[in-house]
Amino acid sequence: MIEDIRICFIGDSFVQGIGDPEYRGWVGRVLEATGQDITAFNLGIRRNTSDDVLRRCRSEVLPRTLPGADNRLVISFGSNDTIQEDGAVRVDPARCLENLASILDECRHYSISPLVVGPPPVIDAGAEHLHRTEKLAGEMADLCRTQQIPFISTTLELAHDPVWTEEVVSGDGAHPGSNGYRRLADLVLAEQWREWITQPRS
Repeated sequence: MIEDIRICFIGDSFVQGIGDPEYRGWVGRVLEATGQDITAFNLGIRRNTSDDVLRRCRSEVLPRTLPGADNRLVISFGSNDTIQEDGAVRVDPARCLENLASILDECRHYSISPLVVGPPPVIDAGAEHLHRTEKLAGEMADLCRTQQIPFISTTLELAHDPVWTEEVVSGDGAHPGSNGYRRLADLVLAEQWREWITQPRS
């Protein structure tokens, strides 16, 4: 195992951990549970779409990599893309997939190992948003599958999780508290994460 593992987590407010009174979110809990010496960078920004993430990805991730290190990138977006504003979604699903494909191409170019975490549900946005997000998540999973990139599904799992939904409803309608982020961390810490984090760099 390469000793110097450097992981950037890039995405939206769920990556940032908004709503967690412990300020750890799912990223902090995943790192804690992984139990390895990892240099990690949380690059989550509230309200970011896939357009925003693609725009800043190279300039924020590359300075945090090192030649010879085991450089990795966890990507998570989509919940904001499917939000409707002024009668249209913020980012068309086809463009969201193009954005993800572009980031994965950049990872290959710079020898960065990626993993994708699917978009969590925004409970307050209603059933139509959930349907759009579920569909997008499925298309993201298909894209990752064709490229042999690990994808972790979260949309329906959290939409049907009473701990997540109760904390979201009692909060701002979108973000959970500590226990909800623990649930999301548990999803991420499934078999795919364990395989990915222990996989030697090719």
